[in-house]
Amino acid sequence: MTLELTNLTKTFDETKAVSGIDLKIDRGQMFGMLGANGAGKTTTFRMIIGLLDPTSGTAEWSGSRIDYSRTHLIGYLPEERGLFPKLTVKEQLIYLMRLNRMKKQDIITEMRKWLERFQVENYENKKVEELSKGNQQKIQFMAAVLHKPELLILDEPFSGLDPVNSDMLKEAVLDLQNEGTTIVFSSHQMRNVEELCDELIILKNGSAVLQGNLSEIKKSYNMKSIKIKADFDVDFLRDLPGVTDIAITKVETELKVDNEKTAESVFRSLAARGFVRKFEVAEPSLHDIFIDQAGGGEHE
Repeated sequence: MTLELTNLTKTFDETKAVSGIDLKIDRGQMFGMLGANGAGKTTTFRMIIGLLDPTSGTAEWSGSRIDYSRTHLIGYLPEERGLFPKLTVKEQLIYLMRLNRMKKQDIITEMRKWLERFQVENYENKKVEELSKGNQQKIQFMAAVLHKPELLILDEPFSGLDPVNSDMLKEAVLDLQNEGTTIVFSSHQMRNVEELCDELIILKNGSAVLQGNLSEIKKSYNMKSIKIKADFDVDFLRDLPGVTDIAITKVETELKVDNEKTAESVFRSLAARGFVRKFEVAEPSLHDIFIDQAGGGEHE
């Protein structure tokens, strides 16, 4: 079971929302799709699940396009939430899961497992409009996974969640992956992507600007980060060739440099001035890579 996009393109009037995306995601893989607002993530998701027709190219799950005959194999959590505010949680999930060919008693059994897992057992008969934004998000997630889909697409799944509930959701996502679910998700929270994804794609203006294994991307990236603690003023470092950014706090100084040779130059300059308590060179964070590749777009 593989999700494969081949030259996937979508044009609205004269605007290319998505332009020639190629990727292959194998069963049980966790894949991150990143980009500023308007980069083409949601349009790509909608083409994958058959809500939008591509202008050209294909999006196939296990060798075939997803249509209404196969939607029970897919779970989708949209960025814009789609719950019915006047229905209770139980009514909501029974209605949606019946559309996914589940039997009523199976729905109730699975629902109660998830309600307990998310620590909202007492919300079964509450109306959605009575729930907090974070708890509505939990119910929306349940609506995407209750029928045990083969492919799960999550558009900003951590939106509106506090750190405790965000960790709870991450644990659930990892468990689903371990059970063999293929998962594709987008998030503006780079830390979540770093913790969950092995593979990713960064979109800008509908096109892929970076794609591949996250660890390999970080190793091959020239940009480096240096954390420094010294017994003297280090502001002079901002004028060294190859230093692209400097942030000085009460705790430490962090430099962004363009390559490892610049890091060596920084160290020599520091050593010539006095005692250095800390000098740590690290690979760039996903946040740094994202800003470098997708910066200048429309952000939240």
